[in-house]
Formats: sequence, structure tokens, C-alpha cells
Amino acid sequence: MFSNTNDVIVQFWMKFINYIPDFFSGLIILFIGLFVSILLKKILLTLFSFFRVDSLLNKTGLITQKEVRLWEEILAELLRWTIIILFLVPTLEAWGLSKATSILNQFLFYIPNIIVAVIIGFVGIITSNLISDVVKNSVKSLGTSSANTLAVFSRSTVLFFIVLVMLNQLGVAQDLIRIFFTGLVVMLALAGGLAFGLGGKDSAKEIIDNLRKKLKQG
Repeated sequence: MFSNTNDVIVQFWMKFINYIPDFFSGLIILFIGLFVSILLKKILLTLFSFFRVDSLLNKTGLITQKEVRLWEEILAELLRWTIIILFLVPTLEAWGLSKATSILNQFLFYIPNIIVAVIIGFVGIITSNLISDVVKNSVKSLGTSSANTLAVFSRSTVLFFIVLVMLNQLGVAQDLIRIFFTGLVVMLALAGGLAFGLGGKDSAKEIIDNLRKKLKQG
């Protein structure tokens, strides 16, 4: 009995000693990944600052410097975590956690969707600001209050649709978003049809009566 116990203890310590090099090699890979991720993030933010991307976009009047810097930070953070995950895969392999690496590999394939969604969001904000300015300048004759209200409404509408597109890109409840979008389009179509039908029935009746008169005269 004691010999069996001793054999188990010896095997445990042998495995533990043999595992130590793998553990430290994985740890070194992870530390290198963390260092590289922080370095690349700082380089990307430095490039944004060097080319004065925030000032250039701010001059267009479509987006503020604060909003640009926020999106720059998001992109830089995405780059940092992408590098970390890339180095985390060999780290887990060195530690013998191959099942965990398969999950990380799936997440790596998902990262491009996140980057595209971020770009869509950035372009969406610029587009919403542009449409808001166009609407505001187009309806100035209605008064400042009405113009501001319509501008805010148009901007909110564009942002709402942009959020739907982003969620669809991320694969979040795609079927639900499609159903909601289809329902919204149908609702707008019905509302427009009813508004035109009820508001323009007198005009339509007049047109039909004129056609009847012309047919009778002909």
C-alpha cells in the first residue's frame, strides 16, 4: 500500500517538474504578447496624433474631436486585444490547454466582424451629423425650434438604423433584426399609404371626375 502511494507521489512530482518548463515558456510568450500589444496600441495612437486625424475630421464640421478620439481609442483597444489573443493561443498550447485554444481561434475569426461594426458606427455618426445639418438648413424657414426638432429626429433615425446594421454585422439576433426591420418598413408603407389615401382622396376624386367628363365629351 505504501509503495503504491509512493509511486503516485513520485509520478506527481515528476509530472510537476516536467511541466515547469512548459509553464514558464507559456508565461514568457504571454508577457511578450502583453508588451507587444501595449507597444502597438501606443504606435497606432501616435500615428493618429501625428497625422492629426481628429483635427482634420473636426474641420469638416461633421464630427467633434472628442468623438474622433473615442473611436481612435476603440480601434487601438481592439488592436491590443487582438495581439493579446494571438499570443494567448500559443501560451495555452504550451500549457496543454488545447481545448481553450479552439475557443480563442473562433473568437479570432469573429474579430473582423467587430472591426467592421466599429467602422460602420464611425461612418454612421458622420452620416447622421451630415443629414442633421442638411435637414436643419433646409427647414430654417419653419423656425429655429422646428428645424432643431427635425434635425434631432433625422439624426436619431439614422443612428437607430446604424445600430441595427452594427448588430446585424455582429451576428446578434439577426433573425429578430430582420423581422423588426421588415415590420418597420411595412409600418411606414402603411402609414404613408393611409396618409396619402385619406389626405388625397379629394384630389383623387377630382382627377377621376375630370377624366369622366373628358370621356363623356369625347
